[in-house]
Amino acid sequence: MTRFIFITGGVVSSLGKGIASAALGALLQARGYNVRLRKLDPYLNVDPGTMSPYQHGEVFITDDGAETDLDLGHYERFTGVHATKGDSVSTGGIYTSILKKERRGEYLGATVQVIPHVTNEIKNVITSGVTEEDFIISEIGGTVGDIESLPFLEAIRQLGYEVGRDRALFLHLTLLPYIPTAGELKTKPTQHSVKELQGHGIQPDILLCRSDREIPAGERRKIALFCNIPEANCIQALDLNSIYEVPLAYHREGLDTQVLKHFSMDDAPEPDLEPWREIARRVMEPEGEVRIAVVGKYTVLLDAYKSLSEALIHGGIANNVKVKIDWIESEVFEKEEEAIQRLEGTHAILVPGGFGERGAEGKIEAVRFARERKIPYFGICFGMQMAVLEAARNLAGIEDASSSEFGPTNHSIVGLMTEWEKEDGKETRAADGDLGGTMRLGAYPCVLEEGTLAREVYGTAEISERHRHRYEVNMSYRELLEEKGLKFSGVSPDGLLPEIVEYPDHPWFIGVQFHPELKSKPFDPHPLFKSFVEAALTQSRLV
Repeated sequence: MTRFIFITGGVVSSLGKGIASAALGALLQARGYNVRLRKLDPYLNVDPGTMSPYQHGEVFITDDGAETDLDLGHYERFTGVHATKGDSVSTGGIYTSILKKERRGEYLGATVQVIPHVTNEIKNVITSGVTEEDFIISEIGGTVGDIESLPFLEAIRQLGYEVGRDRALFLHLTLLPYIPTAGELKTKPTQHSVKELQGHGIQPDILLCRSDREIPAGERRKIALFCNIPEANCIQALDLNSIYEVPLAYHREGLDTQVLKHFSMDDAPEPDLEPWREIARRVMEPEGEVRIAVVGKYTVLLDAYKSLSEALIHGGIANNVKVKIDWIESEVFEKEEEAIQRLEGTHAILVPGGFGERGAEGKIEAVRFARERKIPYFGICFGMQMAVLEAARNLAGIEDASSSEFGPTNHSIVGLMTEWEKEDGKETRAADGDLGGTMRLGAYPCVLEEGTLAREVYGTAEISERHRHRYEVNMSYRELLEEKGLKFSGVSPDGLLPEIVEYPDHPWFIGVQFHPELKSKPFDPHPLFKSFVEAALTQSRLV
């Protein structure tokens, strides 16, 4: 019998509903239950795929190719359960589905309305594909009171009524601000947020109260009294040094205990939290430190690289060191010639994914610095393409080597797959064709060549990794570039697409076309990040 947990937020945004959902999922999982987490976003975009990273942070890609909210990354990292297309939906996605059905005549001439058609579609998303899950945790994006959230609140109200209160739980995440001049925490914003939720017919069962300091017992009693919940269900969620302490902290506060009590699951086993204790210990008590420069183009908003920063932390956990990230805007290397010296003394350099020409030349300079100075280098997606361009220009002598993403070029080392085709076994530029291209999304296999660093790191001959890109490295340049020392160590099974490049004579230099950070977890660090941080640690002993 599947139980449903609905998580809403109030007072302000960015309180951490995603981390709270993931942590609760991890706690229930630690007690032996099967969980699945879902995100329902109220924006009108069909998905975040076309949204700027400055607007929405990173786009998290699932194995089946869905472009989703970054919170799904937290879900996967905390529970290890791979998300699917059905685990993320937006208002745009809901309306797209409804309008397609209306055009096909599936509503049999009925007037299509928010109730019941939109709410029914939302309920279908929440309940679809449920098989052996003990708990479905659904996070509602936005803040209670937002007009765009109303259909989602009505849908979960209806679903909670339909399945019964013994199978539904409403958890509301809220904020207790501290007013320095008054010297006290204020409960009124929480009371108003709950009142707003009650106005939509939803009585929260548990309140998770964010605060930067301990919440006095008297304040908890006041919240419980005015919000109609047991005092034990008013749970404090204090600020922590690491998100990987959250499951432990929430368990100490009794969150999972109260959730199970609500469902009358009194015979639940105690959670096995030893893996989380070990993760927290390694994060908080590292035995060393490495400095890694990340040369990107969205460094103003670090949520654009959320999975990347977490994967680097996971690499640090695996090596029992703290990874100190130096975020560098790549354009600085284009504007100031001496700026490249900022990379002096760094233990490793990483160039992440991205789109567009802005900052590309700066990234190429960072690649060259890492190659020539023998500093560990990790290029991801766009970072791999820039490594190939750097080799083509500075080792193969193709001075105008470029990517067709940047405009017309005589040497399209990187381009759309439709830009070249095979004729009599020879690669040539296609004279005509659809240059629009489409995204390569989701998991694809890759074959690793024996005797390469990539094969050694993975410890297997074939891997599967997630992609999100439109441009590819042109395989017709493989022979020339390998003559100059750049090894194509991983390719697609059909041999047409380069997936991994490396320099055999370099301490650690790998570029990958995929996004390995999307599959890294604190209790299962991705092998590339584990090896990369290990190489940075080795480099730190040489500096």
